[in-house]
This record gives sequence, C-alpha cells and structure tokens, in this order.
Amino acid sequence: MSRSVSVTAAGQCRLAPLIQVILDSSHLYDYTVKLLFKLHSCLPADTLQGHRDRFHEQFRKLKELFYRSSNLQYFKRLIQIPQLPENPPNFLRASALSEHVSPVVVIPVESTSPDSEPVVETDDLVEMNSSSQQSLFDNKFDDLFGSPGRTDPFNFNSQNGMSKDERDKLIEQLYKEIASLKEEMASFKLESKRLILQLKGRINELEAELAEQQHLKQQALDENEFLKAELEEVKKRQGDTEKAQRSLSEIERKAQANEQRYTKLKEKYTELVQNHADLLRKNAEVTKQMTLFRQTQEDMEQVKKELEETVHQLKEDIQQKAQEQTCVLESLQKELRSRNEKLETLKNSHEDSQQASAVMASTIESLTSEKKALNEAVDQKESTLTVLQDELEQLKEALSAERDSTSQMVEGLQNQLNEKENHEQALEKQLLDEQFALLCCALEEAEGIVQDALSRLDDPLHVGCTSSADYLITRGQTALDSLNRLQDGHTKYLSDRSDVSNLLQSVTLFTHLMGDTIVQGSATSHMVPMEQADRLLEACKQCGSEVLSYFSSLKDTTTLSSADCTKVREGLNQINAIGEELRPKGRDIKQKELGDLVEQEMAATSSAVEVATARIEEMLSKSRAGDTGVKLEVNERILASCTDLMHAIKMLVLTSKDLQRDIVESGRGAASQKEFYAKNSRWTEGLISASKAVGWGATVLVDAADMVVQGKGKFEELMVCSHEIAASTAQLVAASKVKADKDNANLGKLRQASKGVNEATASVVASTKSGKSQIEETDTMDFSSMTLTQIKRQEMDSQVRVLELESQLQKERQRLGGLRKKHYELAGVSEGWDEDTK
Repeated sequence: MSRSVSVTAAGQCRLAPLIQVILDSSHLYDYTVKLLFKLHSCLPADTLQGHRDRFHEQFRKLKELFYRSSNLQYFKRLIQIPQLPENPPNFLRASALSEHVSPVVVIPVESTSPDSEPVVETDDLVEMNSSSQQSLFDNKFDDLFGSPGRTDPFNFNSQNGMSKDERDKLIEQLYKEIASLKEEMASFKLESKRLILQLKGRINELEAELAEQQHLKQQALDENEFLKAELEEVKKRQGDTEKAQRSLSEIERKAQANEQRYTKLKEKYTELVQNHADLLRKNAEVTKQMTLFRQTQEDMEQVKKELEETVHQLKEDIQQKAQEQTCVLESLQKELRSRNEKLETLKNSHEDSQQASAVMASTIESLTSEKKALNEAVDQKESTLTVLQDELEQLKEALSAERDSTSQMVEGLQNQLNEKENHEQALEKQLLDEQFALLCCALEEAEGIVQDALSRLDDPLHVGCTSSADYLITRGQTALDSLNRLQDGHTKYLSDRSDVSNLLQSVTLFTHLMGDTIVQGSATSHMVPMEQADRLLEACKQCGSEVLSYFSSLKDTTTLSSADCTKVREGLNQINAIGEELRPKGRDIKQKELGDLVEQEMAATSSAVEVATARIEEMLSKSRAGDTGVKLEVNERILASCTDLMHAIKMLVLTSKDLQRDIVESGRGAASQKEFYAKNSRWTEGLISASKAVGWGATVLVDAADMVVQGKGKFEELMVCSHEIAASTAQLVAASKVKADKDNANLGKLRQASKGVNEATASVVASTKSGKSQIEETDTMDFSSMTLTQIKRQEMDSQVRVLELESQLQKERQRLGGLRKKHYELAGVSEGWDEDTK
C-alpha cells in the first residue's frame, strides 16, 4: 500500500518477506481446495455455506496479492508467481475437482515446491484386480469344499484304483461349472457393487448439481426481481426525464414566444416613439404657424391703425385746407367787395384790378383742381380701406377656422398620445410580468438541479465516485465567486426591474456550480474517515437547503427585495473549511512558494555538495601532512573515493536540474514555471524531499569521513552513509524522471549520472572495507606469552563478550526495526500516503 520502490534498499527490505508468504500461501490454497471438495462429498452444501463464503473472500485477496506481486520488478528475477483462475472452484459440483490446477511457485535458483498430493479417487478404492478377486474367491471355495490336492471322497478312482466312469466325469464337469458359475457370480457381485457405487456417486453429483441449479434459479429470480425493480425505476426516471425535457422544451418555446413578443412590442414601442416625435414636430410647426399668424394679425392691426390715422389726418388736412380756402374766398370776396366799392373810386387802377382778377381766377382754378385731386385721393384711400377691411375680415375668419381645426387636431393627437402612453405602460407591465415569470421558471429549474445534486448524496450508485479535497475547494471557491455575481445581479434587478438578463445568467451559472460542489462534496466524503464524511455530507445538505430557501424567496414578489444569501455563503465557507481540513498534511506550504522552494532546495543541495568536496580536499591535505604509512594510504584511498562520489553527485544534481527544466518547459504550456510547480504539487514535494535527503547525506558523509581520518570514527558509519546517499540519489532520480519523456536526451544523461553515483558509492564502500582490513591486520594477536590459566580466562571473557554483543545486536535490530517503522509512518504522513490509502 505504501508503493515501495523495489529498486531501493528500503523497498527490497519491505518486500523480501513476501517470497516466503507466496510460497506458503500457494500450498495452503491447494490443500484448502482439496479439503473443501472432500468436505462437500461428506456433508450437505448448506452446512458448508460459511466455509464457501470465507474461502471466496480469501480467494479474492490471494489473487489480488499474486497479481500485484507479479507486477513488481523485484520479484520477476527471484520467483515466478502463479496466477489463480478467473473464478473460484465450484465445490457444489464434484467433477470440478478434476479441473483444479495446483498453483506452482517456481524459484530459478532453489528447488520448486513439492508436488501436490495425488488425488485419491473413490473408484480406485472400490475396484480391485480381477486376479486378486479370483484368488480370493478360490481360497474361500477351497476353505468350504476343500482343495483339489486333498482327499476327495467322491474320487473313487483314487480309492479303489479303478478308472473313472462317466459319472465321475460328469461330477467333475459339474464341479467345474459350479466353480465357473461362482466366479461369474463373484464378478457379477463386484460389478454390481462397482455400478452401485458409481450410481451413488452420480446421484450425489446430480443432487449437488440440482442444489446448484436451485441456488442459481433462486439467484436468477432475485436478479430478475432486482432487474424488474431497476427497470421500473429506469422507466420512472425516463418518464421524469421526458417530462423534464417536455417542460424544458415548453419553457424554451415560451421563452422564444416571449422573446418574439418582446421584439414585436419593442418594434411597436419604437414606432410609437417615432410617431410621438413626428406629432411633437407637427405640434411645434403648428404652434410656430400660429405664432406667425398671430404676429401677422398684429401687424395687420397695426397697419390698419396706421391707415386709419393717415385717413383721419388726411381728412383733417382736407378740412383745414377747405377752411383755409373758405377763409381765402371770404377774404377775396371781401377784397372783391372792397375793390368793387373802390372800383368806382379807383378807375384809374382798372388795369391793375383786371390783372389782379385774372391772377385770382387762375388761383381759384388751381385751388379747385387741387380740391378735386384731394377728393379723388380721399375716395381712393376709402376704397383701399374698404378692401383692407374685407381682407381683414377674411383673415379673421380663416384664423378662427384654423384655430378650431388646430385645437381639434391637438386634442386628437393628445388623446392618441395618452392612449399610446397607457398602452406602453400596459406593455411594460406585461413585459415585467413575463420577465419575472421567466425568472421564476429559471429558479424552478435551478431548484430541480440542486434537488438532483442533493439526491446524489443518498444514492447508493454514487458510492463508487470519488474526488479530492483540492478539487472540492476549487469548486467551492468558484461557487462563492458566482454567488457574489448573483448578489450583484439581484441588486441591479431591484434597481431596474426591466433588465433581468444579469440575474438570469447569474442564477444559471451559480446553480450548476452549486450542484457540482454538492456532488464533489459527496464524492470526497467517500475518501475520508466516517466522522469527517458525516460532517461534510451534513454541510452539503445544509448548504443545499439554504440555496433552495434563497431561490424560494427570489420567486416570491413579497420577499424578493428582502432575499438574503448570507446563509448560503456561510454554508459554502463551511464546506471549504472542511475541505481544507481534509487536505493532506504534507501540503501546508503555499503553492505559490513551491516553485521558489524547489529552486532553493536544488541550490542548497549543490552548495552542500560543493562544501563537502572542499572539506574532503582539506582533510586530504591534512592527512598527507600528518599521517604516514598504512594510515596515510587508507585515508588517501577513502578520501579519493569520497571525492569521486561528491563529483558524481554534483553531476547528478546538474543533470537533474536540466531534466526538470525540460519537463517544466514541455508541460507548463502558457502557464509560468511557478504555476506548473503549484499544479503538480505532489511531484514538486517529492523533488524537494529528495533534494534535502541528498544534501543531508553529503554533509553526514563528510562528517563521518572526517571522524574516520582523525581516528575517532568508525568505518561502519562511513559505509552506512554511503548506502544512504545511494538511496537518496535514487529517490532524486526517480522523482526527476517520473514526468520526463522517454526520448529526452537529458533523461539518458541522468541515467548515466545515476550509474556513476552507484559506482562511486560502491567504490567508497570497497575502499572503506579494504582500509578497515588493512588496519585490523596491523593489530595482530600474540598469545605466545600467555599461560594456560590466562588463556582459559581470556576465553571465558571472550565468550561473555560474544554473548553481550549478540544481545546488543538483537536489541539494535529491534531498535532499527522500530526506527524504520516510525520513519515509514512519518514519511507516509508527509507524502500523503494515509490519504491515498483511505
């Protein structure tokens, strides 16, 4: 379950005991099958029902063990694992024993498992050799009637020495016939017994087959009833689906009809607005004409007044001139009288008077002609005034008629405008009602989707669906964002009831996201412990009920303005909080920091390797300066192999960096490098763990080498550190190449670098062992100067020391096992194995 890598030392340590388990389990399986067949031949099938059930469960587990073990590379070169049949043996049918094949485990080096026990058939126990049967019946016959060699009382020839007569021959013939009949009768009895046993076996087989057929019949009846129930449920669901489709098509048809009606109403509204604008323009033109006409009338009245004033002035002038002329005539008459009176007296001035009279006559004529001209001008002015008065009367009549027609037209247009405004208000109200009805239909569909998602929580067919906590959190956060859009759409709809598009889009999107969140919550609950699963399911149900109540308040006009989605948001936040609790514990690092952390760990590993190399060179120079002889040779060999190992690790880290760069470039697409590391967080965490292990192993190896060179350390520590570095580099190689392409050039370089690390590790171990053996050879044991008593004492002390060391070895092995177990547990927690297992 921990997915141990079979190429590492730790993985092989954990997988090694399975070889003995596979060997033992194959024999136990074979013996169990044969024993169950024997039990079924002796006991009723119902009594052994529990045995069959337990065997079927063990058969399934053993088959899965053999299948999973055969796929591991570690077992392919050590053992050949058999494959169990597809179905378990049918113990109700006795002939199935002949179809049973014993599983054989093949080990290439060691001897294979012993052959299976031979099957003992009942017919072999019954059938006997005909010769043995014949001898048996002959012996019984001889015991009853005597053997031919004994004295025969009926053999008269032997008694009296006479020859046999026909009667003796007949007797002998009868004896022979009797013996042959006995033999036939014995064979017939044996054959009848064998047939009886075969028939009994056949009867048992038929009874077993009959029981099996009855069991199969009962299963078929149960399956038939179950299928009938499922068929009815499917038909019911199909009917519901057809109803839902019909209602959906009806809603779509109504929506299309409403859209067409809305389009027509919009066109009519546009036409009415255009007509209204035309009427307003006509009204403005009529008002302008009325204004012009009024101004013209005022101008005419002013002209009339001016003409009247002119005529009045002309009349006054004419009267004044007539008065002046009358005054002049009177003065002239007076002068004429005075002149006539003085005519007599002024005879001398007769000529002057005649001239004066002629002048006066001409003056009178001119005044008379001027008077006529003035009279004609007055008559002309009066005729013009009359014509103007007639025109003024006509204009007044036309103006009054135009006023009446204009007022009637304005009243008609105003009535039409009022009617159109009322019609527009009615259409707007109808449009608002239809939009609200459309919103209600959408909310009903949304409630159906949420109800369907809630029904999945109790659906037994949904138990096989699984999901992760990360995906649940993603869907929950998306649903929260959609809920904010839904709240904004609700606010806009309350401010402007004529625009419902934003609210409809938000309701549709939020419904699908909410249903997906509930379904993913149910799928995630199948992968977590029971208590957390119950909490998650309860949170999903509570959130779904809050969504349904929120949709119900949106459908009601009385509660539309007061509908609040706070409880829905709280339910989604609770689901996200539970999802955060269910995330693997090894993912506490923020995903945005994973990319930076990978670079930091790889750089730290390279730095640790370089520091270790520098320290090894420094230790080598100190050893050359202070040591001599065998110790110098051993130190140089060990430090040289450690230096080669550090160089190999450095090349491996650099090649791993190049390969990781290729993986990121080929897999990230349009995303950034950090986003790629965050998306593949498990792989990234594996790289980080492997890099840390390599850097730590290099540091510990250098410390151990330093202690060995100084003579304070142990060679075993150096060998253990070398093995640990080999395991860490293997982990880094596996983590680096898990996402690489097979044809990548850097992948081949990485494999070569890994091989170089393994060779350098083997060189370190070999140089350490040879150095240890060289140093131990210098410390020779000299027993020449010891007495018998001293040697005996030393021997006892050595035995005590051996026992103490064996005890310490046992304890250390137990402690090592406990440490490895704890290491696996901690590694499983950090890598999320417990989540995968659950």
